[in-house]
Amino acid sequence: MLNVVTRHAVHQDHAKGMDTQELRKHFLADGMFVEGQINLIYTHYDRFVMGGAVPAGNTLTLDEVAETRTPNFLDRRELGIVNVGDEAGTVEASGETYTLNKGDVLYLGKGSGAVTFKGGARFYIVSAPAHKEFPAKLITISESVEVKLGATETSNKRTINQFIHPLVMESCQLVLGYTNLEDGSVWNTMPAHVHDRRMEAYLYWGMNEEARVLHLMGEPQETRHLFISNEEGAISPPWSLHAGAGIGSYTFIWAMAGDNVDYTDMDFVQPSELK
Repeated sequence: MLNVVTRHAVHQDHAKGMDTQELRKHFLADGMFVEGQINLIYTHYDRFVMGGAVPAGNTLTLDEVAETRTPNFLDRRELGIVNVGDEAGTVEASGETYTLNKGDVLYLGKGSGAVTFKGGARFYIVSAPAHKEFPAKLITISESVEVKLGATETSNKRTINQFIHPLVMESCQLVLGYTNLEDGSVWNTMPAHVHDRRMEAYLYWGMNEEARVLHLMGEPQETRHLFISNEEGAISPPWSLHAGAGIGSYTFIWAMAGDNVDYTDMDFVQPSELK
């Protein structure tokens, strides 16, 4: 079963006047992980798509998506898949079968055709338009590029694993990795930043049922917030900062699409500048 919802772009002046319900309606990515379903959110920020596929021991196929008006979803798109579940699962595309353990990432390039999900995994899906075909690539955690950042004193000691990233592989515009906070650290991205050249989406996972992340968004001098639970995310427009602090341990997946694939292309905002 395939479900798709569309999120239209919101101007920053409009966002300033939104109450909590409106902010969550436009920027909270929820309801993606339902057993026996593929649920996608089609955004008008760089035509980025995010969603979840939960086969629950059966078979799910991602093929035609009406919103793209193409015979197959990947005719003009590339795709990133992360297994955020505890069990392994398989993904089939272009006659090949890939086994993803927890935390593994699969890249599928433009023209890969129908994609089939099987097993007990919980698959997180991101996609962006693509202008060129690149080969499929399964990237395990050990094959990712690991970056250590932060410090205990600032409560943001963390490990970044880069997967769909120029240092690991080539893609059109999709960039993806995830960040794991060490025990006692809560801030995932501080100082915060914006990048007008790209949108970004977060998915928070690895949290217990009671835990929440306070996700900061909005313009640096007009910040807003969302309380986000496990396997929910945030859609971050190019004009919005994206940072958060969590209750207990958690990991977040970051994925971007836009004009470039330069992970370091950020305009930092110091805490003293935030309002």
